[in-house]
Amino acid sequence: MCEEPTLSARDIGHRVDRMTPPPHLIARATALVVLTGAALAGTLPGAAAHAGPDASATRQHPAGPGWCAAHDALVVKGAELQVSACLDDLTTAGTVASGHTNQADWNGLHAAGTRNPTGVPGIQVDGYFPDTSTTNTNHGWNHDAQFVIRLPEEWNGGIVVTGAPGVRGQYANDFIISDWVLSKGYAFASTDKGNTGPAFHRDGSTPGGSIREWHQRVTELTRATKRVVRQAYGAQPERTYMAGISNGGYLTRWQLENNPQLFDGGLDWEGTLFRAEGPNLLTFLPTALKNYPAYAATGDAAAHDAIIGAGFAPGSEFLWAFHHSYYWDLTQRIYREELDPTWDGALDAGVPFCASGTPACDADYDYASRPQSVKDAVRSISLTGRIRRPMITVHGSLDTLLPPAVDSDVYDALVDRAGSGRLHRYYLVEDGTHTDGLYTAYPDRLRPLLPCARDAFDLLTAWVEDGVAPPADGLRPRPADGDLLNTCSL
Repeated sequence: MCEEPTLSARDIGHRVDRMTPPPHLIARATALVVLTGAALAGTLPGAAAHAGPDASATRQHPAGPGWCAAHDALVVKGAELQVSACLDDLTTAGTVASGHTNQADWNGLHAAGTRNPTGVPGIQVDGYFPDTSTTNTNHGWNHDAQFVIRLPEEWNGGIVVTGAPGVRGQYANDFIISDWVLSKGYAFASTDKGNTGPAFHRDGSTPGGSIREWHQRVTELTRATKRVVRQAYGAQPERTYMAGISNGGYLTRWQLENNPQLFDGGLDWEGTLFRAEGPNLLTFLPTALKNYPAYAATGDAAAHDAIIGAGFAPGSEFLWAFHHSYYWDLTQRIYREELDPTWDGALDAGVPFCASGTPACDADYDYASRPQSVKDAVRSISLTGRIRRPMITVHGSLDTLLPPAVDSDVYDALVDRAGSGRLHRYYLVEDGTHTDGLYTAYPDRLRPLLPCARDAFDLLTAWVEDGVAPPADGLRPRPADGDLLNTCSL
């Protein structure tokens, strides 16, 4: 899920502007409004030779025409608006200052002290595809289906596509995925999934529709990015990978099940599990909401056991207060509203932090007793485990939003039952939790997952490109020493 913990659950029911827009790109870029279905432009000058840029829209002294300077010749097929720029550094070390990212999109997803690569010059294309919803305020555009595409000057022939975690914007993966893969030479593309923010559920015309749009937006961006890469480098991409965290991990699973022709492999970092017959968010979060107040007040043993019985890991209790305040309530209400909007009548996503017994309180929600139409809505976004490309799953043992016992453990079994086990590896990382931002508060009890996700990506690419099979599934214990912030060996 990975929603911003700074959002108040009590904001639901009102339009939430989730960030102050960064400096507009217009001053540093050439705008190109593209009609839907516009023909592809030709390749950039020097593309066949992979020439480096001779000019940059952000440099004070452009040196003349060249590969990067011709960025405005690129066309993102189907985009309603695109804005391109030639940048000295496509990583967050450069884009924060230049206004080509929004740090609010990725706050909280990494631990303080994480080291990232820097100094990757190339082209960035921002824009949006046609859409009617307006939840994404990035660049002051107030338009959804926003995307970012980054093309490094030194390209390795590959592409990495991501979808935003939680209900964040298209820049959410900039620090944790984009910086890393750009430094390795991959082109990078990310989408806001077509709706953002805690009112994302208002975007769908039918239950589950907002989430189904996520599938469409990833597919749309993947196809468009492959065309842009051909224009930019004068060559077909050799490999395309899907990668994501939380809801982005869900999209990795979904794409490898449903659109394997677009991808060569995927990195699933704690992907969300939707199953019509359960488990899913709506089968375990209500139990936590109903029982946590009694546990917090008195340490009530029955309440504690109920939460553990719902799938939350023993030993995760120290994280319950934070997750109750910032994740459990908001997540349950907005996803229940997306999938079962009639349960609370005319209310919009229920009653925040209501006590069990309050009318239409999500703490009392019982998914099993809901009508078949609700199960059908969940089925429309469900996963089957029938992946058709290699995929590696990484999940933290102390994930207290998507507990492994009711998520990746179950999905791994689904993959095996579907006959796809040979294409899957699942690593449960001891002491990892849902967002690495919590590591700073509990360095003696938690372990950042980002280094492990990076190691998993390297294992994936070696598997796909060199035929080197990754290690077997299993628990990866916490090392007794070493730099947990920046190293991991799966």
